[in-house]
Amino acid sequence: MLNEFFASVGKRILEFCAAAGRMTNLTVDTIKHLPEANPKEVLRQMALLGADSLPIVLMTILCTGMVISVQTAKEFVRFGAASSVGGIVAIAMGRELVPVLSSVVVAGRIGAAIAAEIGTMKVTEQIDALRVMAANPVSYLVVPRFIAIVLMMPLLVIFSNVVGNIGGWVVAHYYAGVSSFSYTNSIKVLAEMYDIVGGMIKSSFFGAIIAIVGCYKGLNAPNGAEGVGLATTASVVLSIILIFITNYFLSIVLYV
Repeated sequence: MLNEFFASVGKRILEFCAAAGRMTNLTVDTIKHLPEANPKEVLRQMALLGADSLPIVLMTILCTGMVISVQTAKEFVRFGAASSVGGIVAIAMGRELVPVLSSVVVAGRIGAAIAAEIGTMKVTEQIDALRVMAANPVSYLVVPRFIAIVLMMPLLVIFSNVVGNIGGWVVAHYYAGVSSFSYTNSIKVLAEMYDIVGGMIKSSFFGAIIAIVGCYKGLNAPNGAEGVGLATTASVVLSIILIFITNYFLSIVLYV
């Protein structure tokens, strides 16, 4: 019984190491083939993966900004720190909440779509057809999606920061009675441009994770419709886990 347990654990560890190695190889191949990207395909993917995700991302961040303001504004006013509400909300949104939550939403929407699309191509042997026609699947499928998400995530973060802070101002002003001047002035005093820039840098890394994981899971999807579904689910779960882990290390590098 004990031997079977350790054998199972060892097998899982070996499978994890093998998957990590294959994903690393895919990342290296993607970076190596970046100059071969088709500009038209990159623009098409930017529209599909970035612009179409804007409404749901903005809605998520708007509600998040309002919730953060609800949780902090009343307490700050009670302790005489109403002049700090806007800055606190802006820093929290810019550094952590906007890049992380935007990436989680994109991972659920776009990471799943990438894994499903490429997984379907894999099980229907379209990827094998690309290889027969001497077309590199990494250059043709992975690179445009990688570039598109890496470029679009910082833009989503910029728009989201604006909308999130507007939501925070609405709640702080009409719910907690914080004046518009106090809210905007505290942003000027407490927040710095690097708070936003750091969040944009984070989002680019998160976008790269979403693209690589989605493409990897799609390219290695098991055969059959069930295999595509499993690959799609695994893509979302793994992307979110890696986003949170990477966020910790990036926070240390960028802000500590």
